[in-house]
Amino acid sequence: MRARDKAAVSALRATLAALDNAEAVPVGEAELRGVALEHSPVGAGATEGVRHELSERGVADVVRAEATERLDAAAQLTTPAHADRAQRLRAEAAVLLGFLDDPGTL
Repeated sequence: MRARDKAAVSALRATLAALDNAEAVPVGEAELRGVALEHSPVGAGATEGVRHELSERGVADVVRAEATERLDAAAQLTTPAHADRAQRLRAEAAVLLGFLDDPGTL
């Protein structure tokens, strides 16, 4: 990472965001409609919920999905004009699959 490997940095940032999203508390339809102002929660953190904690398998599933998404996108980029982008996506997928190959790194 010190060498500023752009593919690794990009893949890891996106995957960390995907993991963060996977741990988010789902918002129900009723909560989206809102409530009357006098019934709304007040104070710092009043609307915060306890986040889900992913299991090791759940983390691996998210990482695998991110790698698969990159490989699928790279497969669709067949024109020579997109060769660099496809290569970068494959490199990002390789970084993520490297974490799955070594379970001690998750």
